[in-house]
Amino acid sequence: MKIVFSSNISWSIYNFRKGLLKSLQNDGHEIFTVAAKDDYSQKLTDLGFNFNHININNNSKNPIEDIKLVLQYYKIYKRIKPNVICHNAIKPNIYGTIAAGLLGIPVVNNISGLGTLFIKQSISTKIAKFLYRISQRSATKVFFQNQDDLELFINSKLIRDDKCIIIPGSGVDTSKFRPVKRDIKQEDGFRFLFVGRLIYDKGIREYIEAAKIIKEEFAEVQFDILGGIYHKNETAIKQEELDRWCDLGLVNYLGESDSVHLEMEKVDSIVLPSYREGLSKVLIEASSMGIPIVTTDVPGCRDVVVDNITGFLAEVKSVDSLYSQMKRMILLPQEDRIKMGTKARERAVKVFDQNIIIKHYKNVIYSIS
Repeated sequence: MKIVFSSNISWSIYNFRKGLLKSLQNDGHEIFTVAAKDDYSQKLTDLGFNFNHININNNSKNPIEDIKLVLQYYKIYKRIKPNVICHNAIKPNIYGTIAAGLLGIPVVNNISGLGTLFIKQSISTKIAKFLYRISQRSATKVFFQNQDDLELFINSKLIRDDKCIIIPGSGVDTSKFRPVKRDIKQEDGFRFLFVGRLIYDKGIREYIEAAKIIKEEFAEVQFDILGGIYHKNETAIKQEELDRWCDLGLVNYLGESDSVHLEMEKVDSIVLPSYREGLSKVLIEASSMGIPIVTTDVPGCRDVVVDNITGFLAEVKSVDSLYSQMKRMILLPQEDRIKMGTKARERAVKVFDQNIIIKHYKNVIYSIS
């Protein structure tokens, strides 16, 4: 069977779907990937997946470009002749599905988060909802990663509820992301780590402002940042701003890494003050490693963290609330943080293990193809 996986960038397929694709490949299926070419495209090829470049501009709102995108998808899918197509990200979910519908190919979509477009209500949001409503008529099944996103789509009449299935995110390799005993030394100080794209919708501004306040009370506390700057995103921070934070001694910038777990194992707590997520990959990875979390009480974050059990929830876009919860984490006795991490690990294994996600996908793919 020929199976296509399409996203906006190759990085997304490699980081979120690699385990699933390898499992399907091991079952004897031919895997095709469709995405914009980036540094991870060759890695997909090296794994034995067929890579197909598509010229996709994630920030474009030009209808002519979008029509051209549908034509690109149509030509690629007509050439491959897949038995089933799996999409992820807004434009593939919309325009890839329209193309697949014209060809009569079964489609499985994944609404992995609603992004800036739905966080900031605008005319673009209304257009996106209209396009989702039209395109999802051709979707066979649609995965959602949290109840809030599912209800938004159903209440807005963007999709029929009989097409919808909730899955617990993209899953985590619990054998790779596992607890590591940290050699905690008093002189090292407490370490927080923010992991994510450096865009304001991830709460990076609140993280920095909370760090400023905490530094006045706990000078030895360290604040690290791991993630790339996405210049094309309208809410991306600027390089000069990041440099200024580092020069002021507020944060340590660690760059980007394909081995996130090696950085996570060095810290005491993960912080993600996001405005909204599908189901945060970072938080389920941190949970799997038994690391206590401070995040926001929003869809996709509160679905991972159980407040006061596996971490602390702060009010979204509130520096004061984030500061308060981060301070609680600092003052929490070490034995209580360890218990919190143990509970997080137990929940990750039970709810978020990638094999659970793989089973969901296989059940749907085999039932519709």
